[in-house]
Parts: sequence; C-alpha cells; structure tokens
Amino acid sequence: QAKYLAQIILVGAQVVGRAFMRALRQEFAASQAAASARGRAERPQSAAASRIIGISLQEAQQILNVSNLNPEEIQKNYDHLFKVNDKSVGGSFYLQSKVVRAKERLDEELRIQAKGDKEKGRRAET
Repeated sequence: QAKYLAQIILVGAQVVGRAFMRALRQEFAASQAAASARGRAERPQSAAASRIIGISLQEAQQILNVSNLNPEEIQKNYDHLFKVNDKSVGGSFYLQSKVVRAKERLDEELRIQAKGDKEKGRRAET
C-alpha cells in the first residue's frame, strides 16, 4: 500500500509540475509579446528613454496626473506631489522618488519632442 501511495503522490507531483511549467511558459510569452508591442508603439528615442529611466511615458503621466505634455501643468503637479510626499510632513520617500522619476521621464520626452520639432523645421526649410 505504501508503494501505491508513493506512486500516486509522484504522478500527482509530475502532473502539477508540468501544468505549472506550461502556465509559466505562457505567461512569459505573453509578457514578451506585450513588451515588444509596447516597444513598437513608442518612437525609438522615447522607448530608449523609458528603458534608461525605468518608467514608461504613460506611467509617468499617470503618476503626475497629466493627460498631455504641458510643461506648466507637469511642473505644477510635480511641485504639489513632491511637497505632499515630503518625509518631514509624514510623506513617503518611495512615493516622492516615484514623482521625481516621473518628472525626469516627462522632461526627457519634452526634450525629445523639441528635438524632433527642430529637425522637422530644418527639413521644411530645405
């Protein structure tokens, strides 16, 4: 009887292990597909900035609660969120650093757009 019980446990563990590995492979494939789709959606410079700073443009906009890239609105929301999350007033250093990273990402996107607009202006002149 102990032999049969051990065999049942072993077969059950193999079945569960295979199912887990299959689910893991599917999740990994879905994650890679989403990442590549996200990379194709962004311009090359913008995608590079997302990788360097570690925050996507959409995530940065959500953190600072801005819908478009308006420098004044970005700065206003940044100042407010940075002050509210200051540790001296009971805020969170983690959240404050997220706000800083989001501002850096949006500033980088504004710089990329300005550079692109400048290049378009040069092409239009020639």
